[in-house]
Amino acid sequence: MVGILAYGGYVPRLRLKRAAAVAANAWFAPGLKSYAQGERSICNWDEDTLTMAVAAARDCLGPTPPKSLAALYLASTTHPFADRQNAAVVATALNLPADLATSDVSGTQRAGTSGLITALNVVRGTGNPALYIAADNRRTKSGSAGELLYGAGAAALVLGPDDGTAEFVASHQIAVDFVDHYRAEGEEFDYGWEERWIRDEGFARLVPQALTGLFAKTDIKPNEIDYFVLPCVFRGVVQGIVKRIGIREAAVSDNLHTVMGEAGAAHAVVMLARLLETAKPGQTILVASFGQGCDALLFRATDRIAMTRPSRGISGFLARRKEETNYQKFLAFNDLVVRDLGMRSEVDKQTAMTTLYRNKEMILGFVGGKCRVCGTLQYPKSNICVNPNCGAVHSQDNHPFADTPAEILTWTADNLTFTADPPAHYGIVQFAAGGRFLADFTDVDPGTIDVGQPMRMTFRIKDRDRQRGFVRYFWKAAPG
Repeated sequence: MVGILAYGGYVPRLRLKRAAAVAANAWFAPGLKSYAQGERSICNWDEDTLTMAVAAARDCLGPTPPKSLAALYLASTTHPFADRQNAAVVATALNLPADLATSDVSGTQRAGTSGLITALNVVRGTGNPALYIAADNRRTKSGSAGELLYGAGAAALVLGPDDGTAEFVASHQIAVDFVDHYRAEGEEFDYGWEERWIRDEGFARLVPQALTGLFAKTDIKPNEIDYFVLPCVFRGVVQGIVKRIGIREAAVSDNLHTVMGEAGAAHAVVMLARLLETAKPGQTILVASFGQGCDALLFRATDRIAMTRPSRGISGFLARRKEETNYQKFLAFNDLVVRDLGMRSEVDKQTAMTTLYRNKEMILGFVGGKCRVCGTLQYPKSNICVNPNCGAVHSQDNHPFADTPAEILTWTADNLTFTADPPAHYGIVQFAAGGRFLADFTDVDPGTIDVGQPMRMTFRIKDRDRQRGFVRYFWKAAPG
């Protein structure tokens, strides 16, 4: 027996109004007007697949991750690194033990579900819990339909060797090299094929095959399904499939198109995580995902479903939103326009890998120190306790600060320091349990912060070394 023990998610705060993008491109692509309704989630300039993965995992695990985790899987088609294990960066940021199996899953839009099936089977075979994360932030050309249809998001699941909050009932997979789109090595953007071909020869033929194979493995009938998840940006496709298979149309889950768009390989898991927030004991959730074949997974909520709600979940992060109507800012954040960044941006940002490795717990895990003599907390650790009444030498044990509540002690809004989204907000935060930290602030609107305001720590991009293709990550303070 195997199931989902805990779950969580993350959706970026910024939401681009589709109407703003349509208006900016109407002179060239008037046909985009049919996609003008609603909004899509977009990453801030300091967010990417890894930062979203960490945020979703923290929402899932809470402040004290289980020490029994034996593996971490990260599924995405937009991993920041092609040859540096992205899952290992996430594991370090979460302060998970080093004796952990880590793996990146990619290569298809059903990577989120294919990786999940693999992880579930490994947990069933080994009996060891695992953390599974799916995150995606697909790049698109300006003025394309994908720019309006896609979104950014992540979801995380703790998988364990019992039925947990949602029992894994069965799965079925089919692999067919049906090319609906592709992205070649070294290319920035997907190349998509014609919609009718994808709809009629892809979804309409392959998804029913996978669902039929799944139902053949269980005693559950199609009309007994309570929730059906199938990410699809084409209107009417999912309704046609459920009618053909015999699933009730009322079981079709909201695909979140109007509020965030489709989060690529992560979207099926994002939709699953959202449904788990409201599912009742005994209800069944059928999850399907399309991409060079189709995956189908069946879960059943248990009596413990109401006991493991995440701190925010997908619904909570969807509610935490800021409307963005500046299409030019979206282009700038995604490097879709060449800007004059000014002389202050011309700084060599090479990362010393030796220093990063020796201080990885401090930098990526945000681990400081706690004095064994007087109990003083400080970040970063030092050889001598900062308490003037103590001064003990080599007395500090590791102390994680990432989940410690904080508030603003001092702050500055700087229009001279270079930042991708001026002004640069930074200042000193005071941790509730003790200790202070000079932090960059993120997700801040000018004129909205003040001394004493609650802040939380969040894992973000510090800067990018574009000359060498390296991304440097660190922790920032964001409004609670």
